[in-house]
Amino acid sequence: MYRVAAWGTGRRKNAVARVRLIPGEGRVWVNGKKLEEYFPVLSLRQSALAPLEVTGCRERYDAEVKVSGGGISGQAGAVRHGLARALATLDPSLRPLLRKGGFLTRDPRVKERRKYGLKKARKAPQWQKR
Repeated sequence: MYRVAAWGTGRRKNAVARVRLIPGEGRVWVNGKKLEEYFPVLSLRQSALAPLEVTGCRERYDAEVKVSGGGISGQAGAVRHGLARALATLDPSLRPLLRKGGFLTRDPRVKERRKYGLKKARKAPQWQKR
């Protein structure tokens, strides 16, 4: 049986998610685990599935996600970005809705590099007058 699948790559901070959408009943697997096991915090699950909820496609597609790098919050953001891109590929009519929700825009905020002479990116050593 031939099943239409769509791929989407999502990024957030240092996390990268590769998302594959297949027609199904709404099951989501992240790195071989159920979504509830991988993201135990409710707010992260809601954030990751937001593109499916907004477009009303939650029960129409199954998602297989491979995510790596970064922390749990960055990974949830990467999954959200990947899902939105895969949905836009699968159904171009959803693109304006996803764009309006801000799901297709890659969040450019990343950790700033440490500069020499400083303790962190911007924190200077303590200064003493005398």
